[in-house]
Amino acid sequence: MANNIEEMPDIEEMDDMPEGKLPVFLVSGFLESGKTQFINFTMGQEYFQTDENTLLIVCEEGEEEYDAAFLRRNHTTMVTVDSLEELTVEQLTDWELMYNPSRVLIEWNGMWDLEQLQLPNDWALYQHISIIDGSTFPSYYANMRPLLSILIKNAELIICNRCDRESDELGNYKRQLRALAPNAEIILEDEEGEIRETIEEDLPYDLTKDVVKITPEAYGIWYMDAMDNPKRYRGKMFEFTGMVLKSKRLPQDCFVPGRMAMACCEADMTFLGFVCKSAAAKNLKTKDWVKVRARMEYEYQRDYHGEGPVLYAEDVVLTAPIKEPVTF
Repeated sequence: MANNIEEMPDIEEMDDMPEGKLPVFLVSGFLESGKTQFINFTMGQEYFQTDENTLLIVCEEGEEEYDAAFLRRNHTTMVTVDSLEELTVEQLTDWELMYNPSRVLIEWNGMWDLEQLQLPNDWALYQHISIIDGSTFPSYYANMRPLLSILIKNAELIICNRCDRESDELGNYKRQLRALAPNAEIILEDEEGEIRETIEEDLPYDLTKDVVKITPEAYGIWYMDAMDNPKRYRGKMFEFTGMVLKSKRLPQDCFVPGRMAMACCEADMTFLGFVCKSAAAKNLKTKDWVKVRARMEYEYQRDYHGEGPVLYAEDVVLTAPIKEPVTF
């Protein structure tokens, strides 16, 4: 496992964990995607070391195994679960009383419905990381997209490993994953752990223009790439058409212009849009359609879990709706 991946935080660094809650680190992915390898790698790193107890719940056993001596050195007790029905709140509470852990790691079975996971009241999901095998991702995306969507949609970090660095489809992989998990950080790795970024020549618009016009067909690619590559987009001017979303959580001079995207199926539509600051916001209402010309900057936003694109509008005018959703 490459060492350029985002680190799981040490317990002492988890300042935003509610007081009295047992932190849970969830690692999801399909069989043989590299979940065990990732957890083994992480537990061996200095930043993840602790003298307190760790409970490791393994819901799926693949070819790679955990070494008993390694687990003992890391003060880790491993328990295995053979079916989702066994993973009850009562069973989790019993393990907490039995092993007195200060943190919990869960290696999730990719064929189980993640939405059925229930935690005791004194447990809290602190970080969700999903591991994807890049060599099998196209097949899962084509044939098992609803299950894949449930598995990754709430992940903070997605690592797509074993990618073919020469493949022309890597840009599509990242956009497809972004559509299923809009708020996740997405990392592509080949066998050597190197990351391949989408190059500007792959994009269906010209970033050298004074005003970059985003066509309806290019909206999805623009949204995904702007989330992943701030250096390309910071300070540039864009023109695009989107539907208005208003929220009480936003200041009165802000709205979100965006598009509905069909990431999985018609029953699972996602709204993709950026926060936009404009004096015209007070005159707009949700579901209006507008043409926006705005400068893109990057600022902290709670919904991004950090910095993300924020638009500063120079012009906002009502316009005709776009009927077709964004597809990937």
